[in-house]
Amino acid sequence: MSSSYNNSYRSKSLFTNQNIVLLSIGWAVLALLYYLLFGAKVPGADGVESRAEWYVIGTNIFEALAYLGAGILCLRNWRSPQIVSSRNIWLAIGVGMLSYFLGGIFFGYTEIILKQEPDISIGDVFFVLTYLSVGAGMILAVTSRRINLEKWQWLIVLAIGLFGSLLAWWISMQQGTSKEMLVVIVNWFYVISDVVLLILATTMLLAFWGGRVAQSWRMIAAAAFSLYIADMWFKYAQGPNYQSGDILEVFWVFSGVLFGIGAVLEHDASLSRTRRERGRKRV
Repeated sequence: MSSSYNNSYRSKSLFTNQNIVLLSIGWAVLALLYYLLFGAKVPGADGVESRAEWYVIGTNIFEALAYLGAGILCLRNWRSPQIVSSRNIWLAIGVGMLSYFLGGIFFGYTEIILKQEPDISIGDVFFVLTYLSVGAGMILAVTSRRINLEKWQWLIVLAIGLFGSLLAWWISMQQGTSKEMLVVIVNWFYVISDVVLLILATTMLLAFWGGRVAQSWRMIAAAAFSLYIADMWFKYAQGPNYQSGDILEVFWVFSGVLFGIGAVLEHDASLSRTRRERGRKRV
């Protein structure tokens, strides 16, 4: 009985919020080193330069585990009655993270196992669900707090939104247009969604500035920025010679890690607040 209790206690103490944050940061650093050290293209038997298949598999693993971990941590917040923010916010973001995890699995399977690069695949169903869910969660987070930005702060939101829109539009025009209507609709959905998340992230960053509880939302905002960078690079790099594993794609891993860290910081701040309230009641 005592041995079972000790093992359970050690297991719980190992996965403290602080340790989870350190593990997440370590995962991001390992991913960056992996991309930097092994991402170079090497000439193949036919003389065409390409990245090793084991490297591409590794990038998929780094990305998948980042989003799987973020989804689990967000759903932990959803299940916690002590969480400061609305639990629906974390449910939406958690569903989005798990959807991105599944989308990445299908995308990797299509690219690595089937050796195909279709314009639309079943993975896109989960990616679309990701944007809808994460967007809904971020909108709920912003609207749940009274937005009282200064004029110069609204100008920053406007400037970043305008820049992000122009960049996304320019990259989309560079790639040309597909003849398939479904492909066009999905591609523009991604572009618009990226810009919307960028605007929400900027608003969130300015609205939640300051305070311990706000730390979590700064991480969520940074995660949305990272997602935008990776998505824009992916869209820009797409073409007949595109191969997965470019260095800027590490921002997909960063995005998943930052969403997870944001969930952990929110959980930790909620527990601290609950302890303080109980201490006051006892006094």
